[in-house]
Amino acid sequence: MKALEKLLHKWDPMFEKGAKWEKFHPLYETMTTFAFTPKHVTKKGAHIRDGVDLKRTMFMVVIALIPCLLFGIYNTGHWHYEIQSYLPGSEFEAYRDYWTGFGDKVLYGLSRVLPLIVVSYGVGLAIEFVFGFLKGHSLHEGYLVSGMLIPLIMPVDVPLWMVGVATAFAVIIGKEVFGGTGMNILNVALTARAFLFFAYPTAMSGDKVWKGGTADVIAQNGGMLPDGATGATALADLQAMKTNVTESASALLDKFQAQYDPIDAFMGMIPGSVGETSTLAVLIGALILLVTGVASWRIIVSFFAGGFLFGLLMNAIGGNAYFDMPAYYHLIIGGFAFGAVFMATDPVTAAQTSVGKLWYGFLAGCIAVLIRTLNPAYPEGVMLAILFMNVMAPIIDHYVIQANVKRRLKRLKTA
Repeated sequence: MKALEKLLHKWDPMFEKGAKWEKFHPLYETMTTFAFTPKHVTKKGAHIRDGVDLKRTMFMVVIALIPCLLFGIYNTGHWHYEIQSYLPGSEFEAYRDYWTGFGDKVLYGLSRVLPLIVVSYGVGLAIEFVFGFLKGHSLHEGYLVSGMLIPLIMPVDVPLWMVGVATAFAVIIGKEVFGGTGMNILNVALTARAFLFFAYPTAMSGDKVWKGGTADVIAQNGGMLPDGATGATALADLQAMKTNVTESASALLDKFQAQYDPIDAFMGMIPGSVGETSTLAVLIGALILLVTGVASWRIIVSFFAGGFLFGLLMNAIGGNAYFDMPAYYHLIIGGFAFGAVFMATDPVTAAQTSVGKLWYGFLAGCIAVLIRTLNPAYPEGVMLAILFMNVMAPIIDHYVIQANVKRRLKRLKTA
């Protein structure tokens, strides 16, 4: 590796200003600094040279996402074969058991998830390189994470061209127009998901997008799902409970808890977006981020606390099955845990002050459950809650700083 590093640095003069390959300097610098620590240091004043730069930090987040990715690949394969098993005369009936047909499920999951990743990184990095050449800087490191987050928060059956369009929108409108990495006011991955959710709602909701090949099964079965099959997620079933007036709240809740066992929900053995279903995998990623100091524990803990306490408030109010659902369910279904660990903790769009992070996370968790339980239009509230708090983060920091200033002025006067 030392020999490669020396060789690359030997080429430095070829890409400097005025040199033959000057216009390719952004590409050269991107590849060099991705593999090795940059040579640049501050020119004056006290400073510490550290091998951990922004690229290494972003790469650590990608590593933390690997458990979610691996589980999402297998989960995608399982639910594909599960819905296939309900076709008349299907040879996959045994695959209804979660761990049966492991190899087939992994291969199918890879065939559906990897193209999403390729499109996300391909489109996003291409745009980043274009802006890099236009501005004369290397590739912004932030997209290393966004490129992985985007496919993990998508339904498996979303068309690839939509992922490409959403990625382009998020990178250009959500980040580059503000100045690039470190300047955006909204989480890039959630901006992509929000764009698709409002521009192409049928591709992001309903009963045909969460299990791979559902549309094909419906076509093979005369235009309807086979008996016993369902394409709904836990959140979709909860959404239906809001308007169900034919059954009692207790009966609806018992039915829901029987279908979505808490252990299965915690493990992630339920339908949902590719990488969001497994709370266990998310917590493994959270441990990696916390041990390495990449993510803020204040945001993660307060996000979970806000969602749980608001769920308890809904329990106290009561009135329908959704309100009566045990509060801990909110933490283990949908994208709640994934949002708390990988979205809300985005250091660019989150609050920056220590106290502000606690308020930011707490309010985001509360609003997520608020939208879930009270808004009839959206089964999931995490996306909108985090985007809303992204906008509110500077205001939270402002009032925290002003409170600190007033407190210190008061101390000064009494001294």
